[in-house]
Amino acid sequence: MARAMRIEYEDAVYHVTARGNDRKKIFFTKLDHEKFLEYIKEAKKKYGILVHSYVLMSNHYHLIIETPNANLSKAMQYINGSYTTYVNTKRKRSGHLFQGRYKAIIVDIDNYLLELSRYIHLNPVRAKMVEKPEEYTYSSYKAFISNKREEALTNELLMGMIGKNSNESKREYKAFVESAIGTEIESPLKKVYGGIILGKISFIKETLTRLKAEYLQEEEIANRRALRTIYGVEEIIDMVSNHFHIKKDDITENNKPEQRKISLYLIKKHTGATNKKIGEVFGGISYSAVSKLYQRFTKELNGNRKLQRKIDGIERGMSNVKV
Repeated sequence: MARAMRIEYEDAVYHVTARGNDRKKIFFTKLDHEKFLEYIKEAKKKYGILVHSYVLMSNHYHLIIETPNANLSKAMQYINGSYTTYVNTKRKRSGHLFQGRYKAIIVDIDNYLLELSRYIHLNPVRAKMVEKPEEYTYSSYKAFISNKREEALTNELLMGMIGKNSNESKREYKAFVESAIGTEIESPLKKVYGGIILGKISFIKETLTRLKAEYLQEEEIANRRALRTIYGVEEIIDMVSNHFHIKKDDITENNKPEQRKISLYLIKKHTGATNKKIGEVFGGISYSAVSKLYQRFTKELNGNRKLQRKIDGIERGMSNVKV
C-alpha cells in the first residue's frame, strides 16, 4: 500500500487526522477524551508543538498543529502511541487502535487556516450530533468564543486573524463559523494538492521545493505523479506561446507543429497530466497518439542542439516564473 509523504520543517502548520481501525471507536468515555488531551499537553511540553484547533469525534480526530521544531512525526508518535497503550491497558485489548498511519496535510495559514478551523469545529454539526458547535464538549470551539482557557490549545494566531481585540475576535469568529451552518460550503480538504498540501499555487510551489527529489522516485509514495509537478497543462502552453510569440490556439490546433510538439514534451516532463488529459487539450487526439508523439520528439531531441537550446530557453523561463 502506498504510504503518505511527510514534509517537515520549522514552523510548518498541519491538519492531522487519524481514524479508528476498521472505523471503530477510539474514544469510549469522557475520561478517554480527557486522557487524549493530556497526551497533547505532554507533547506540547516535550516537543514544543502548538495546537490551533481540535475536535475529538467518536472514531476519529482532527487537529491543527504547528511544529516550531520540525518534529511532527515524533510528536504524533508520542500522542498516538501513548493513547493506544492507555486504551489497550484500560480495555484489556491488544493490537492497533488506529487505522494505519495518521494523515498530515501541510496548510497555507494565510489562505486556509481560518477556513480549516471552521470546518473542524463544524464536524459535530455536520454529523448531526449537535445543532450548534458550542454544544459539543470535545472541541476547542468554546475556547474561541468564550473566556474558557485550555492548556492544550494555542488560539492566538487564529484570533489575531479575525479581530483587533479579544472580545471582537470572539464575536467575529462565532459569526464566521455560524455563517456556514445549514449552507453547502465546500470542504477545504477537497482542494488538497498531491494528497499533502492545502494552499495557493505559490505556497504549493514553495513547499514542493522542500521535497528531496529522491523521495519522489520511490514507488510506494502516494500521489507521486502530482507531487512531481509544479506546473499545470495550461501554464505550460501559456509559457510556450509567450516564448515564441504565438497564440495558444496555434499550439492546440496544430497550426505550429514544432511548438505543439515542444508543448507536449514539456507537459509530459513537468506535469502529472495523463495522456488522456493531454489528448483532450490537444484537440482530442488518442492516448496512444500522445505517447507516440512524445517518444518521437524525445528521439528527435537527442543530438539536435538547436532544438535542445529552444527547450533550455523555455525551461529557464519556467524557473523564473513568479506566482
